Amino acid sequence: MDARAEQEFTQFVADRTPALLRVAHALTGDQHAAEDLVQGALAKAMLRWPHIHDHPEAYVRRILYHDHISGWRQRRRRPETPMAELPELPGSDGTDEAHTRMLLRNALLELPPRQRAVIVLRYLDDHSEREVAEILGCREGTVASQASRALAKLRRLVPAQWTEAWR
Repeated sequence: MDARAEQEFTQFVADRTPALLRVAHALTGDQHAAEDLVQGALAKAMLRWPHIHDHPEAYVRRILYHDHISGWRQRRRRPETPMAELPELPGSDGTDEAHTRMLLRNALLELPPRQRAVIVLRYLDDHSEREVAEILGCREGTVASQASRALAKLRRLVPAQWTEAWR
């Protein structure tokens, strides 16, 4: 990679890493796994950087998505052994916002990876259906149907008192 391309890549990493980490965290549900996912995606992008001309962030997001799906498939073949039961959810002692975030994060993790990616890109990252379709390499209709199924499942998973505020 020449000096100019290296400088462009370094600037891209500095500018876009926080946004990429948010997407990766929403996909994985774990900060450390998100950091690993972003690091791997950026390493792959660095190797191809001189050939990435248009929409480098979309290119890296696609790597994030595909690497996450690949990791999910590997974990499915070799499931992890749980270490301990999760603690009970906090009560209403001023931690309602944290409780809501935890409920949403846990509900997102219940979605299949493709539906989770659609929800993250469409609603948390605020992309249009067309942009999500481009990032994921599918049709807009697929994005719409995956989003519809995911939202229906999220409504079933998250208690009604938490979803009333979203209507």
